[in-house]
Amino acid sequence: MNAQVDVPVDVSVDVQEGPPSKHACAVGAPCALLAEGLGTLLLLAVVVGSGIMGERLAQGNVAIALLANAIATAGGLYVLIVLFGPLSGAHFNPAVSLVMRLRGERLPAPLPAYVAVQVLGAVAGVMVAHAMFAEPLWQPGDQVRTGAAQWFSESVATFGLLLTILLGLRHRPQAVPALVACYILAAYWFTASTSFANPAVTVARAFTQTFAGIRPLDVGGFMLAQCIGALGALGVAQVLRAR
Repeated sequence: MNAQVDVPVDVSVDVQEGPPSKHACAVGAPCALLAEGLGTLLLLAVVVGSGIMGERLAQGNVAIALLANAIATAGGLYVLIVLFGPLSGAHFNPAVSLVMRLRGERLPAPLPAYVAVQVLGAVAGVMVAHAMFAEPLWQPGDQVRTGAAQWFSESVATFGLLLTILLGLRHRPQAVPALVACYILAAYWFTASTSFANPAVTVARAFTQTFAGIRPLDVGGFMLAQCIGALGALGVAQVLRAR
C-alpha cells in the first residue's frame, strides 16, 4: 500500500506531470513537508485503524476483515490525495517521490526531507491508530511476511501502483486520485502480500502486532522488492512514452 496503499500501501501521486504545480511551489518547503507528513500520518491511521476494527468485528472471518481494511484504505487514500495533492503532491510514499525525482520533476523540498517526513508521519499514524483503539502504543510487529512469493507480490504491487500514477498523469491527470484508490483496493486482493507497495508504510507497520503488521525482520525484503518494482515501472513508462 501508496501516491499513493499497504495500501498495504499503497501510495500516492503528484497532481500533474512535469514540474510541481503552482500550488505546490507557492506553499514552500515547510508547508509541503507538513502536508506530506500529516497526509502520511492520516493514511497509516486509516490502514491500521481499519485493520483493527475489521478484525474485531469480523469474528475470525479474515476475508471480511481484509475487505473492510481494503475499502477503508482506498476511500481514505482518495480523500488524502485530493486534499494534499495541491500542497505536497500527496506522495505519502518514498518510492513515488524517488521516481518523480528520477523522471526530472522538482519537489517542493529536498527528496531526503520528503522521505524523512513520510517515515515519521507513518510511524506516528500507527501510534494514533493504537491510541484510538486502546492498544499499546509500542508493539513490534510479529506477523511473518517473507519468502519469494511475498517479495514478488510486493514488486508487482509497487510496479502496478507506479505505472498507474505515471500513465495516469500522462493521460488523465484529474482522474489520478480515483485511479490510485481503485488500484490499491484491487491490489489488496490480487497480491499475496496485500500490497504494501510503500517503504514508509512498511517501516511503520513493523510497529504494530495488529492485522496490518509485519515483523521488523521482514521489512528489508519488502523494501528491496518495492524499489525494484518502482524502478521497473519507471522504465516501462519511459518505453511507452517513446512509442
